[in-house]
Parts: sequence; structure tokens; C-alpha cells
Amino acid sequence: MTHTLGPTADLGTDIEDVARLVSPDGERLADAELDRWVQDVDAAFLRSLYRDMVLVRRIDKEGVALQRQGQLGLWPPCLGQEAAQIGTARALRADDFAFPSYRETGVVYARGARPADYVLAWRGEELSTYNPYDINAATPQIIIGAQSLHAVGYAMGIQRDGTDQVSVAYFGDGATSQGDVNEALVFASSFRAPTVFVCTNNQWAISEPVTVQAKYPIAGRAPGFGIPSMRVDGNDVLACLAAMRWALDHARSGRGPAFIEAVTYRMGPHTTSDDPTRYRDKEEVEQWRRRDPIARVEALLRGMGEFDDEFAAGVEADADALAGEVRAAAMQAVTREPISVLDHVYAEPHAGLDEQRAWFAAYLDGFETQEAQR
Repeated sequence: MTHTLGPTADLGTDIEDVARLVSPDGERLADAELDRWVQDVDAAFLRSLYRDMVLVRRIDKEGVALQRQGQLGLWPPCLGQEAAQIGTARALRADDFAFPSYRETGVVYARGARPADYVLAWRGEELSTYNPYDINAATPQIIIGAQSLHAVGYAMGIQRDGTDQVSVAYFGDGATSQGDVNEALVFASSFRAPTVFVCTNNQWAISEPVTVQAKYPIAGRAPGFGIPSMRVDGNDVLACLAAMRWALDHARSGRGPAFIEAVTYRMGPHTTSDDPTRYRDKEEVEQWRRRDPIARVEALLRGMGEFDDEFAAGVEADADALAGEVRAAAMQAVTREPISVLDHVYAEPHAGLDEQRAWFAAYLDGFETQEAQR
């Protein structure tokens, strides 16, 4: 199964050549390969997907606001990528294991993260992240592409356990230029590891456009490793759900890894330390704004007569409540003294650590001296 493009394709003009089940204006489309994977999706299921995406967007908005207010050190926005994250993550079984990058807020949400789990790591607090085995998701990876190797290693462990779970590696288009991702593809293919690779092609790796990362569609690389691939509209949550169900079935049935390229767009900055207006055109952003994944599902539901003001108000209320919990978790966090970073490093006394503690204490005292002299 593939929706990849041939070697004569021009990446810059092939954004629309993707598998899709819902058009940007909310029309339900037919696709011979995808339709069979979403036959159970009714209006209630679609409403739940809509709700999930709205809540994830609200978490993201709160994260940006908290960083701007000095409560977080950094925040990586996922605005515009909600469909790719929710659509794929909602297809996972509870005992599957996800390996997200730092931008997969929606994946972590779908796996059951608590409000504090979204923000405390970006505050740099002690014990700031979730126990991966509570929600079957690894802690978000900052090192670009490294989680792909972790996912394959976990999948090879699944093989040795003789069970049928699947591991999933999430990464961006820029990560496909990293050796780690390519090594992971080699290992997964060679050992038929039950891994699904989800490449979220959001068009930009910080300020580097995808046309520099790849001259042809990224999904076309996977077959070269012996891995079947699919290229889907990453702003179509139904297509992402269907593609992920296909990929999971392929991996779970012992046929080896599968690869999905979800073509979407990073509407905001790379992180809150970035200014995307310096390297991309406003017209391009507006073009993608018209493909908004949440508005698309709303239009579909309205066309079905399954979306009304009462439902919308209920979702917004849920989103506001969750955002309040996220904010409270950040604002109520108790930050330990900086010197405590050296606690519990060794079980026994260590002369080298004592020297570091003395140096660090003197360094911290210097700030108090400067403050007193003002």
C-alpha cells in the first residue's frame, strides 16, 4: 500500500498529492485504500476527534502564554498539527508504546497525560515528567531523531517477549536527514520489528524548508529500506486515523515496520524562541490556515447535521477547564533551590562532587551579593 510519488515528482508542487478522506471544506471523500479502515467511525467518533483536537490546541495556547509570562523556559507549539497527532495516536492500543518528539503534545494527551505533564518539564522542575509506563509513552525526546532508535529497540524487545504490541516513532521532516532515523529504518526492516514510523512533515525544520531536506516526497524513501509507506493529508484527522490503523495492522501481524508521512504545516514558530516571520512568507501561512484541521472536521459534522452550538460550547468549556488545570500546575509548582541539582548524584560521599558543590554555592552567592549592592 502506498501513496508515495515517483522519482520525477517535484516536492514543491505535490503537497496536494496525498491520501485524503475529508476535503479542506469538509466534504467526505472516497479512498479505496483508506475507507475500509474507518468503517466504524460514526458521528460520535468524529465528535470525539474534534473535541480532542480542540483540547490539544487549547493546551498549546496555554503553553505559549505561560512561556511569554515567564512561567516556562520554552514551549514548542503544535498549532496546525493536531490532526496528525490525534488521528494517529487515537488508533493506538493501550499497550502499544509511543516514542514522541518534543512537539507531540497531542500524542501525549491521547495517551493520558495529566495537566502537569505538559508544563513542568518546560519549567525545569524536579520529577517534572510522567512515568512512561503509566501511559505507555516515552518522555518527549529533544535530540532530533534519537527516539526512532529507541522505538526500534523497544520493538525488538516486543519480538523477544512474543507479544503483539507495536512501538511508534514520531519525528519531523528535518529528522529524516539524521543518521539515527535512517539507522532505525535499517534495523527495523532487517529484523522485521513491529514499528510504525510517523513522519510529521510540517514543511519546516526550524528555518530550513522541507525542499532542502528532501527533493522528493519523504514517504518515497521508506520502500528503499523495504518498508511500505503511505503519504496522507496530515490536516485530515480521519485519513491519519485510517493510515495509522493500516500501519499498526501491518506491524502487529508480523509483517514488519510501516511508514507514514503526514503532510501538514507548523502554523506557529519552531519554539517560542523562534521568529518564523524572518524566513517564511505570510501568504504561505495563510494558504495553510485555510486547511485548518479543526475547521475541517467541524464542516464535516455540520454537513452531517451533527454539530450545533450546544456541542461547541461544551467542548470549549472542557478546553477552558483543562487549560486552567495546566496553568495551575505551572503556577503552583514549587521550584527547589538550584544547589539541589547536585543532590543524590552518588550514593556515597564524593570529593569531586563536594568541590563542585562549593564552586556552585559560591557562584550562586554572587547573585545575592549583586542584588544587595543595587
